Amino acid sequence: MNITWLGQSCFKIEEKVNGEIVTVVTDPYDKTIGLRLPKTKANLVTVSHDHHDHNNIEGVLGMEENEPFIIDRSGEYEYKGIFVNGVGSFHDKKEGEERGKSVMFRIEIDGVSVLHCGDLGTNLSDAQLEKIGEVDILLIPVGGKYTLNAKEAAEVVRQVEPRIVVPMHYKIPGLDLDIDDVKAFSKEMGNGSEVVSKLKMNKKDLPVDEIKLVILEKQ
Repeated sequence: MNITWLGQSCFKIEEKVNGEIVTVVTDPYDKTIGLRLPKTKANLVTVSHDHHDHNNIEGVLGMEENEPFIIDRSGEYEYKGIFVNGVGSFHDKKEGEERGKSVMFRIEIDGVSVLHCGDLGTNLSDAQLEKIGEVDILLIPVGGKYTLNAKEAAEVVRQVEPRIVVPMHYKIPGLDLDIDDVKAFSKEMGNGSEVVSKLKMNKKDLPVDEIKLVILEKQ
């Protein structure tokens, strides 16, 4: 599996299934946040909630003559060997009264599970954790103000117990949002991180006895 960060909460996840490369794009953003979404194609696009920095499905091209399959709500889905479980969540600590609801997506391809938290604003309930199940790679917001802050995100990491954690939704050059950078979260996680341009991972390569923090460079 290859995971590339396109900025904010947008990732491109690629894996070969039945001899064919399948591509998932999560939460594509529009240019109003100061970043420009790279040209990209996908078989499937997930949208955690209907905010402009997460719902720019027009910015993602389909494969050949097929439009991307869009998933923007809770439920269980299967498409081209990609298994997706959408679990409802809240964008704030008042059960959505301030910023609305969001959806977390557990995406499983070729035995590797990725949980994209969307704009999660709270810790997780036992019911949510049961629906999510085992997670290999956790994509979690850490910038605060609109989502979990560094300390809160670290608490959710402890709840989920993934093998790998990849932070998202934090301040980077060019992003026109008043949120924190990734330094505080890295400190909460113990300051031991690996910075890479792309996460390349097979099931057999996942860490066993530790939670590994991987910081992706925006592509």
